[in-house]
Amino acid sequence: MQELIYGCMGLGGSWSGEPHGTEHVDQAAAAVEAALDAGITLFDHADIYRSGKSEAVFGEVLAAEPGLRGRIRLQTKCGIRLNERGLQTHYDLSRDAILERVNGSLQRLRTDHVDILLLHRPDPLADPAEVAAAVGQLMAEGKVRQLGVSNMSGTQIEALQDRLETPVVANQLEMSLLKRAWLESQVLVNHAEHLDYSFPHGTLEYCVRNSITLQAYGSLARGLYTGAEPESPASADAATAELVARLAGEYGSTGEAVLLGWLMKHPAGIAPVIGTVNPERIRACADAARVAREMTRADWYGLWVTARGSNIP
Repeated sequence: MQELIYGCMGLGGSWSGEPHGTEHVDQAAAAVEAALDAGITLFDHADIYRSGKSEAVFGEVLAAEPGLRGRIRLQTKCGIRLNERGLQTHYDLSRDAILERVNGSLQRLRTDHVDILLLHRPDPLADPAEVAAAVGQLMAEGKVRQLGVSNMSGTQIEALQDRLETPVVANQLEMSLLKRAWLESQVLVNHAEHLDYSFPHGTLEYCVRNSITLQAYGSLARGLYTGAEPESPASADAATAELVARLAGEYGSTGEAVLLGWLMKHPAGIAPVIGTVNPERIRACADAARVAREMTRADWYGLWVTARGSNIP
């Protein structure tokens, strides 16, 4: 489904174990309100975001407005463990870990189910049959409605799907006008420049062929083209920011909508994830679908070429 998604990683305060405060709950409530104003109904979480506090503050927002849960969809992720057993990061998609982490997320979110569970990163030690057993149990208990993945190639999804009894419905990847490996891989076949990009070729095509929604995190390029200072006034980033601003004026919209519209124009049906906590910037994204429909082929290619700083082959 091509839509905008609100990414909740910025909610909840710091990444430390320090408890969140009422100001963080208020920030989350303002972000949710702005997202709803922008027509967004899917909210993206992960068990690790802000050490669980992103889910916790969102759960308080849901508790304060009982009718809200019925108006929105929730997705969360599991599979990454931080600062445990002497390791800064490791992955864990064992059966027990999946069950433990999902139950923890449900408690923090104060809900009895998530609409989509995403497996956050590929775990080389994961047994696909074990993953399938955990997912099957969660679905049978009504705690998870659908399953997705994140940061996986088409081949990895295919291997997992062989053991699953439910279809993978989403794959969340970093995709933006700045992070273009997913796009460059489509045109650099049989070209020396393909060595500059590590994106697994064929992943977009696999997802489209199997009706797997591509969710794009980092879609606003962290403000690089809509207000953040470029490294140099003469850089490709600065030129792209100027072009984004000009196109926003021509389309009667915002720079944020131009960046998201550029992603949504792609026929793969990309659903951008918006990570800003600024209510004004969230609302500035509302027009993205219209911009995508109206954006000309020349403008779409113009943004790509300007961002890459050189012509395509």
